[in-house]
Amino acid sequence: MGGVLRAEPVWVETFTGLRIDRFAKLVRVVKERGGNGPGGGRPWCLPLAVYYRTKLTMRQLAPLFGISPATVCRVIHRLRPLLVLEPAPRPAADVDRVWIVDGTLIPVRDRKVGASSRNYRFSANVQVIIDADTRLVIAPARPAPGNKADAHVWRESGLPATAAGTTVIADGAYLGTGLIVPHRMRAGRPLLRGQEEDNAEHRRVRARVEHTFARMKNWKILRDCRQKGDGLHRAVQAVATMHYLAMTR
Repeated sequence: MGGVLRAEPVWVETFTGLRIDRFAKLVRVVKERGGNGPGGGRPWCLPLAVYYRTKLTMRQLAPLFGISPATVCRVIHRLRPLLVLEPAPRPAADVDRVWIVDGTLIPVRDRKVGASSRNYRFSANVQVIIDADTRLVIAPARPAPGNKADAHVWRESGLPATAAGTTVIADGAYLGTGLIVPHRMRAGRPLLRGQEEDNAEHRRVRARVEHTFARMKNWKILRDCRQKGDGLHRAVQAVATMHYLAMTR
């Protein structure tokens, strides 16, 4: 069977979630990093982008591109490190800039990466910092077992060094980490009016990280990752890159 998918706008936008001009930019940067492809109308990172977007198996992708499953596997394993680009420009620490951090559980198949968590599946806890204004990913952390608390993962992730000097807000799970969290209601001590208003504003701003997670999970690799070892970490970084391209003009 000949290949069905080619680098044409209708296929690229449908199967990668990127407009053709943004996908061309992605291909150009990957090429500059050493991703030499075969040419001939089918950019070599298209199978990888489609794999991340649709989570089709390699056996399912092979006939779509008119290549063998082994070739799809080689493309994915060769190019996924090159797709791990800087998700967003990291500005210098600025006290007026607001970042948001949160963790999300991603189901994984690799028992060495995940753990049985509160969603009753083997999952990994992935912490991500986003910019509150642009909603772009600033930095993702390496996945941690899904049964670890957010505050514990945050302390061990290396993200505190990235966020040093910047105002970072988080939910109540990050109590005691030095981040800005909501006021807590204690027994016999209801929240004051000003504290309730602060919490309402905190929820309104922090919801942006949840929206970012929802958009990133349009790439279905983050709904059930079959990759082993560093596969999930590279997938998160690659999706952050494609999310950046999809959100910017």
